[in-house]
Amino acid sequence: GMTDTFKTFESFDGQRIAWRELGEGRPVVLIHGYFSDAQTNWIKYGTAEKLVAAGFRVIMPDLRAHGDSARPHDLAAYPPDALAQDAEALIAHLGLTDYDLGGYSLGARTTVRVLARGIAPKPRRVVLSGLGDEGVTDTGRRAGFFRRVLNGFGSFVRGDKEFMSQAFLKTTGGDPQALLGILDTFVDTPPEAVAMLDVPVLIVAGVEDDEVGSFTGLAEMLPDARFVEVPGNHMSAVTRPELGDAIVTFLTA
Repeated sequence: GMTDTFKTFESFDGQRIAWRELGEGRPVVLIHGYFSDAQTNWIKYGTAEKLVAAGFRVIMPDLRAHGDSARPHDLAAYPPDALAQDAEALIAHLGLTDYDLGGYSLGARTTVRVLARGIAPKPRRVVLSGLGDEGVTDTGRRAGFFRRVLNGFGSFVRGDKEFMSQAFLKTTGGDPQALLGILDTFVDTPPEAVAMLDVPVLIVAGVEDDEVGSFTGLAEMLPDARFVEVPGNHMSAVTRPELGDAIVTFLTA
């Protein structure tokens, strides 16, 4: 079906970026999390389908080094803010001007970078799911954790903090060497820059998610944000129907 088809385009540096689309109507761009892909993050558990039913055209890229996008091993393919540049390039490629934008975890951080850079047209509304204050202002600790997962890939056993991330990467068929490059693209957004992001924001995250800092802390930094809790932790919240429900409610309000 439609979920198996994707298109590609050449991004800012010539790398091939894949994206999937479902539905017709108001465009919303949704960016998946680290080690994941559009299919796993947005389509598999029904979030995209809910948005389609609510009248949206759901546009879901695979980040570079993920899914059906290019997986270069050359470090030159991973400059700072490469992911934000890919998102900006897709928005330009599709000619989007009146649209909504959001993401989960790394996809949400990428969304913050797009807003902070101010190159793409400003979205009407923004969804930051699975992202707290630390994930925005201080990316170093998470980057260090993932560096351990990737450099020791295959060596972690049940009970190790890295085990679940290793297991998830195995299920998505990720490329550890390409994914290491992604860590070099991380750029912190200081609180004073976050405070300038004057667009309505939904922060939505699992009640047990303790991996990316404080959600209320991020909400307080932003001029116009609301926080909605859904069941689950950082790994499982994306599988929950409540996540899609919260996004639809916010974007259609």
